[in-house]
Amino acid sequence: MSWRNAALAPLALLAACATVQPPAEETWSEQLSGRLAVHVDAHGGAAARTVNAGFDLRGDARHGELLLSTPLGTVLARARWSPGEVMLKSPDGEKRFANLAALSEEVLGEPVPLEALFDWLHGRPWAGAPHRGTPDGGFEQLGWSVDLARRSEGWILARRAEPPAVTVRARLDTP
Repeated sequence: MSWRNAALAPLALLAACATVQPPAEETWSEQLSGRLAVHVDAHGGAAARTVNAGFDLRGDARHGELLLSTPLGTVLARARWSPGEVMLKSPDGEKRFANLAALSEEVLGEPVPLEALFDWLHGRPWAGAPHRGTPDGGFEQLGWSVDLARRSEGWILARRAEPPAVTVRARLDTP
């Protein structure tokens, strides 16, 4: 046995005894990704606010994860939720919320129905609230108008007209 093999033998033995399991990957029932723009109009002395980011949405309204990132892929924020707990991790630290509505209101200054967004991005009304179809093939739900005219191209547009008006535009990577 050469000196090199003799020196490496104990390391090989340690490596064989100490296998490190990588963290288990979460298995998600649904996964969507693309670009997202949320615009809240100025209202009552508050300035207009706009958030533009890439998004990766996994899971469903009950249990999931939303990553928001820059065009270069830097993660801006990660939200994870399960029944009874919502957690937001950002460069400012971690913050917990009672539900997704409280999270969206904190981040955007206005509540956005994130629970419904999963279904809306799939081009269908959310089963958790009544809806009404519109002549253009979209629907109205929870005070929002969801436009599906360009869904085949991956575009979804949701608008809330009630002041302050809020517009959510999503461009899915895979329609």
